[in-house]
Amino acid sequence: MGNLWTEPYKLKTWLQVEIAVCEAQAELGSIPAEAVAEIKAKANFDPKRVLEIEAEVRHDMIAFLTNVNEYVGDAGRYIHLGLTSSDVLDTALALQLVASLDVLMAQLEFLIQAIRYQAQQHRNTIMIGRSHGIHAEPITFGFKLAGWLAEVLRHRDRLCQQKRSIAVGKISGAVGTYANIDPQVEAIACQKLGLEPDTASTQVVSRDRHAAFVQTLALLAASIERFAVEIRNLQRTDVLEVEEYFAKGQKGSSAMPHKRNPIRSERLTGMARVVRSHASTALENVALWHERDISHSAAERVILPDACILTHFMLVEATDLIKNLLVYPENMTRNVNLYGGVVFSQRVLLTLVEKGMSREDAYTVVQSCAHQAWNKPDGDFHALISQDDRVAKHLSAEEVEGCFDPQHHLKYLDQIYQRLGI
Repeated sequence: MGNLWTEPYKLKTWLQVEIAVCEAQAELGSIPAEAVAEIKAKANFDPKRVLEIEAEVRHDMIAFLTNVNEYVGDAGRYIHLGLTSSDVLDTALALQLVASLDVLMAQLEFLIQAIRYQAQQHRNTIMIGRSHGIHAEPITFGFKLAGWLAEVLRHRDRLCQQKRSIAVGKISGAVGTYANIDPQVEAIACQKLGLEPDTASTQVVSRDRHAAFVQTLALLAASIERFAVEIRNLQRTDVLEVEEYFAKGQKGSSAMPHKRNPIRSERLTGMARVVRSHASTALENVALWHERDISHSAAERVILPDACILTHFMLVEATDLIKNLLVYPENMTRNVNLYGGVVFSQRVLLTLVEKGMSREDAYTVVQSCAHQAWNKPDGDFHALISQDDRVAKHLSAEEVEGCFDPQHHLKYLDQIYQRLGI
């Protein structure tokens, strides 16, 4: 990914655009075909020389064209005819963004595979579901991962959509009116570059496209952060249901030898904040003065490569993290059964109602037993329910026992997996 945002690669895309325009003009008879052949044979650039010229002329595109013409010679007079700088800059930027999306989408597939595999492996690994950070009802770890899988599949769709939206070029000249360039040149050049002509550009491609691109990356980063925060919470010492892989020789703390910290998840959380901040800047770039100013330009030189590179790194890290995640089913079972299975309270409540007790009375009975058991070292909700005379009037011992069967909570799990194709 980093290679796509180097100075040589950027200048390479500029040259691609210039040559595609020359070829289009030759096809339309505007410039000699022999000149285009000579341009294609000789055109080159030296990034150091471009910077050297730019230091004098204070204009990056002029510096680039001057350097290219040093290689091409007389035929260079046909390069950039009727164009404005943004024709090249924005069209070439689209090539960089499309190439970046290809890299991101390829890596996203690896993340999808990693989550899918773990969701299959832990389809029936029972754990506690939590709301407000508090124990709620049983789920499976695979079910949790199925939710992650559905989310990253939506991100795949969003990236595909962005690829269509951002693959846009403009070869329409100053302020976008085609005053000095035939619209057919734009159509032919864009086709050669694998782009679509912008529907109605100003002197630049409108920055709503780029804002949507960065927002899509920020949303993907936010999902990775969600997964990372969940792993961090599940790795807490008092929970310890999953844990980041801890390599041989790895050390967690300079002071405390026992530490095994969720450093990769924490790193992902921090990087997501950076990508999100770039989305704000991209939105600020939408409002340019009239047909164009360059207030967006300096910001984009930071946020676009940074967002692409960071998001790609996050995908690589998240894939490895999930693929090698350590899962502790025995700790999950322990946590489900804390305080005598108090998390089965709703099942007891509903069974009592089914057997004739009013909902209000059933809620009072179950809540009373649950709160007696809650957060006490010897708390035993199962025992309290079994010994309660009000419950015994409605439920047999077997029926009480059935309320504490976690399999009841998994009876529709297959339907969810079928929707995801796993």
